[in-house]
Amino acid sequence: MNVEKIAELTGHGNPIFTLELSQKPGILFTGGNDKGLVEWSLKDFTFIKVMFPVNASIYAIHGPEGYPILLTGLRSGEVLVFDFVRQKLIKSLAHHRKPIFDIKSVSKKNELLIASEDGTVSVWNLASLEMVHTIKVSADTVRCIAISPNEKQVAFGCRDNTIKIYDLDDYTLIKAIHGHTMSVFALAYSTDGTYLASGCRDAQIKIWDSVTFEPIKNIPAHLFAVNHILFHPTRPYFATASMDKGIKIWGTDDFKLYKIISREKGHPGHVLSVNKLAWNGDQLISVSDDKNVAVWDIKFD
Repeated sequence: MNVEKIAELTGHGNPIFTLELSQKPGILFTGGNDKGLVEWSLKDFTFIKVMFPVNASIYAIHGPEGYPILLTGLRSGEVLVFDFVRQKLIKSLAHHRKPIFDIKSVSKKNELLIASEDGTVSVWNLASLEMVHTIKVSADTVRCIAISPNEKQVAFGCRDNTIKIYDLDDYTLIKAIHGHTMSVFALAYSTDGTYLASGCRDAQIKIWDSVTFEPIKNIPAHLFAVNHILFHPTRPYFATASMDKGIKIWGTDDFKLYKIISREKGHPGHVLSVNKLAWNGDQLISVSDDKNVAVWDIKFD
């Protein structure tokens, strides 16, 4: 497996916490501790514009498939809704009063899930943008959301070290998984839905059977917190991003480490925490506390 850094997008003046590929090919959105949501071209790797200003740090960006909107979750607890057709902000989902850490959508139910530091996940109708339900998941922060490929279950990673699994039909609790010793920062289901991968502040990745919720494997993955886990949409690999400044690529079947992308390994990697990843085909895009967006071309053997 060969890795080449093909672009670095610069312009953010502060750490970048999150990113989202547009439904329109060749467009990337990034957000962080700056005063706006930024749009980039992945065709020529250039800055396009600041989409709209924000009055608090951006922790989450989500573009629900099939809807011409982009949702931006802020440290203030507000979620801003940008309409691409009208090219303007059309609504603020002002329910939470504490930071928003993750936003995901359930396409078959046309629902939106918003996770907050207040320990709840709010459920919204995507068409009306009205709140329909609130789930009290934890006494503390809900840090991340993962939805199973068949959209039958949803997993929430919490600051109290637990993973809570809920039924997506009626939002009843299926299982509380205890195994990590620190906050769960990252969750992702394998593309075939057979297992759930969780990443923690303790630098471990744990693999759980998605039916029995029994542990399959524990991987001492990084030196510091695992910030993000992302499965390649078509290839048998997943990537992890860490506070240790590195990115790693693992096999989905053998859980073997195939590549380390870091300065220590001779790559022009990030110099501070890597916070979030996106697969754009076989390009891996990473954002970091070092204020830069890196685009990596991955040549799979």
